[in-house]
Amino acid sequence: MSKPSGAPAAAPRDPAPRDPLSRPAESRVPEAVHRRRWAILGVLMFSLLIVVLDNSILNVAVKTIAAPAPTGIGATQSELEWAINSYTLVFAGLLFTSGLLGDRMGRKKVLLFGIAVFGIGSGLAALSGSPGELIAYRALMGFGAAFVMPATLAVLMNVFERDEQPKAIGIWAGGVGLGIAIGPITGGVLLEHFWWGSVFLINVPVAVVALIAMALLVPDSRDPRPGRLDPLGVALSVVGLVLLVYGIIRGGELADFTDATALAPLLGGVVVLLAFVWHEKRTSHPALDVSYFKKPAFSAAVAAIALVFFALMGVTFFSAFYLQSVRGYSALQSGLLILPLAAGQMIFAPRARLVVDRFGARAVCTVGLVLVAAGLAAFGFFDATTPVWVLCVVFFVQGTGMAHIMPPVTVAVMQALPREKAGSGSAINNTFRQVGGALGVAVLGSVLSATYRGRIDGHLGAVPAAARDAAGESIEATLGVARGLGAAGEPLAGAAYDAFLDAMHLTAYCSAAVALIGAVVVAAFLPGRPPAPEPAGDVSDELPEPAGAARG
Repeated sequence: MSKPSGAPAAAPRDPAPRDPLSRPAESRVPEAVHRRRWAILGVLMFSLLIVVLDNSILNVAVKTIAAPAPTGIGATQSELEWAINSYTLVFAGLLFTSGLLGDRMGRKKVLLFGIAVFGIGSGLAALSGSPGELIAYRALMGFGAAFVMPATLAVLMNVFERDEQPKAIGIWAGGVGLGIAIGPITGGVLLEHFWWGSVFLINVPVAVVALIAMALLVPDSRDPRPGRLDPLGVALSVVGLVLLVYGIIRGGELADFTDATALAPLLGGVVVLLAFVWHEKRTSHPALDVSYFKKPAFSAAVAAIALVFFALMGVTFFSAFYLQSVRGYSALQSGLLILPLAAGQMIFAPRARLVVDRFGARAVCTVGLVLVAAGLAAFGFFDATTPVWVLCVVFFVQGTGMAHIMPPVTVAVMQALPREKAGSGSAINNTFRQVGGALGVAVLGSVLSATYRGRIDGHLGAVPAAARDAAGESIEATLGVARGLGAAGEPLAGAAYDAFLDAMHLTAYCSAAVALIGAVVVAAFLPGRPPAPEPAGDVSDELPEPAGAARG
């Protein structure tokens, strides 16, 4: 039996429940944009790729950059850390602001600006003549990247209809996995044939191609009713995030979060961010509607993003030392061993929506986090002779778990906000991911460092007193001293391997515990399988065929 003619025209397509997590699209995507949506997604993936790829490339280049000229630029350990951290600090601090600017000024404009700045920064970084210049240009790259990452996801939400957004986000997430995989491989190949600056110079032609493709294909979009500016809220968000991330980085460097130089900015960042929330709840024109965090499913989704990257970035940090320092693999070989992780993401992320449709986001994300936890815990059983195939299986399991976490929680975050606020939603998603990842490297890196030093201190008796403190900082430092001792250093090298494996095992268990906490959070608060829709009767009698309904 047909419903009355006054029934809402969009009801069969989108039941439009009142829960913000199931908010329907307020307007349809224009026909011309809809037809080229997959080409647009390809351009967005290309833009995202260089931002993700650059970070993973740098991880394999640090040893070369540390070498004296002309091989490298003679960067110290501290300078290398800041070449990485300057990017992270600027990137994390500006993510939220860039998302707001995209909603207000136009996401295409922001995306073009970000790619251009990132490309210029990459070219300058490649030509750096000193560690100080490299640190500065890496910060410029982070500035550009902060405008790219949120904009890609925001544009995606505005070129795909709601029912196709989960599939598109799955492909987007798979692209992140691709960048993680090909970064170390690309870096290894470049370093074998060219000078260290090639790992940055490779970004320049990619940025040029991305700019041309975006100018031709990507439509612009913005919030049609952006309202008044909230300059105080924006300023508080930038200051709070910069202080918080700096405190995290500093605490990780010192392996001591109680040191005044780490604790003061850390607490200051927390206080400023609390002031930001207080201000946003009371202003009539907030930069961020914090009421969304009252929804358990929304808060659980962003918490899951932070926790999974906390666990995963921590293990990525120590796995590089395990593969290269303990196992003796080259940078290129280590990169190839990460391929199974990327393969798991690339295979399953685009298909995660199908599993969510059948079992619900709660079950899928919980199982995904349990798989990630299992993969992390497996590192607790690795030693210097663990077969390579076991490593590949563990990395594949981790990638598979990630593929069933990131797309569903990203969909939950992005579809919680109206389409015109897509930049803000993307900024929230990426901010929690970045802060979670920075915390993972800092906290778990501190666990690794402190445990290693405690295990190796008793074996440094043969090391000259002046070099003893530096020799206990890391496995690379200890092995460097051992090589300088010749045959007499062989016992010290063996002790370094054992001490690092003990430290890695403990850090792996901590990582797995964090992932399991994430599993408990999503099991408790993410929505389960949605109820099956009630039979709608003869839809053809219910409403006229919408324009463009047969679009492919």
